[in-house]
Amino acid sequence: MMTPVKLLAVGPDAVLLEVRSSSEAVSLAAWARDRGLARDVIPGAATVLLDGPADRDRLPHLLEEWQPGGAPEGSEVVVPVVYDGPDLDFLADHWGCSAQEVVRRHQEPVFVSAFCGFAPGFAYLSGLPDDLAEVPRLASPRTRVPAGSVALAGRWCGVYPGASPGGWRLVGRTDAILWDASRAEPALLAPGTRVRFQESG
Repeated sequence: MMTPVKLLAVGPDAVLLEVRSSSEAVSLAAWARDRGLARDVIPGAATVLLDGPADRDRLPHLLEEWQPGGAPEGSEVVVPVVYDGPDLDFLADHWGCSAQEVVRRHQEPVFVSAFCGFAPGFAYLSGLPDDLAEVPRLASPRTRVPAGSVALAGRWCGVYPGASPGGWRLVGRTDAILWDASRAEPALLAPGTRVRFQESG
């Protein structure tokens, strides 16, 4: 059986695995970690980086054993949200519904943290239904997005762990601490975590 994974060398001691989707990247990363295929396994939007692979020469053969969709369910985190974001009305127009319906639709999916990037603790959450995906970014990014802002862009959802510039559409805010270096797992929404949003206040 041919593996659906494309391998690309990255420097002297890393291999980038290209797959077809974020869900496949989550599945492959979990599978690779369980089998100790590398010193570090880092998922991306549709890639998995194996930093320091244990047996680089045998990787193509080993990867033939992987089947997409086999990722174990991660822990679940419920994120309380006050839905008062400045882009609620924009999303209502974009989705052809009321602002309250935007809130309901945002709470309906179980999102999955596909990968982290942009800033420590910022998780790219997959799970928007196809008919709600492709949310356009702002034409000009805001110079400062407050910490805890819950946002959408493209087919992703995310929560800003700290104040920073950003061009995503803001639907609300949360008091959840997304990144705390003193915790055993600093990132609240580490890759593989299932995420539910719940209206608060």
